[in-house]
Amino acid sequence: MLSWIAAALVGGVYGVAGTISHSVMWGPIPIGMIIAAIACAAILIAVRALTHDRGAAVAAGLGMVGMLVLISGVGPGGSVVVPASFAGQVWTYLVAGIVLLVIAWPSISRAPIRTEAPAAQDHESRES
Repeated sequence: MLSWIAAALVGGVYGVAGTISHSVMWGPIPIGMIIAAIACAAILIAVRALTHDRGAAVAAGLGMVGMLVLISGVGPGGSVVVPASFAGQVWTYLVAGIVLLVIAWPSISRAPIRTEAPAAQDHESRES
């Protein structure tokens, strides 16, 4: 349970950092969105891989999306961090898509491992 709280806090920090920096442009290249998406995906993958717990990844994703939604509205002074522009909408859906992809990715450690069929070994022992 403590790992879920820590994961939610880490996801929230990355959500805030990515949301603030997503609008940085380098000429026509949205470098802020690219780096923020890579960072958000990397922390979600790291949480999922290091904890071996899909719940911790869900908590980090909820923290990330929760902070995105929280700071996307109009602030008390009238400031807007994520404007209702194309880039703002892309960022919102990109974060949600990354979170869903990392959470829905199948667990490799629980995948069944194929082994040789016992029937093939029995057939060889009968021939000798």
